[in-house]
Amino acid sequence: MELADKQLKCTECQVEFVFSSGEQEFFRSRNLTNVPKRCPSCRLTVRFARCGRDVEQLSDVQCADCAKPTKVPFKPKGYRPIYCNDCLAHRKSSSFQLGSEIAEHANLLVTAGCA
Repeated sequence: MELADKQLKCTECQVEFVFSSGEQEFFRSRNLTNVPKRCPSCRLTVRFARCGRDVEQLSDVQCADCAKPTKVPFKPKGYRPIYCNDCLAHRKSSSFQLGSEIAEHANLLVTAGCA
């Protein structure tokens, strides 16, 4: 059964976030029946507090792609872009697809005796 992305609203900060089909599949594989109540940033904050880590170590930043506010567990130095979870997942899947196309092209060159 094909799962579709769902728009949910965070109970902590009231921001809408995407419960992606990949996350839904992960929840299903772990037999988790409840959908998340918190956005990824608020989940990170709760996780930090639960583990006894200082929540003040989290940095509030804006995603370099969509400008959505997000939190990261480090202080950005400013010379690399920071992405929210959704944009990072999209970039990873895109780079994986690009990487597989490059590998396929390299295999064609090797089999043709060009490399």
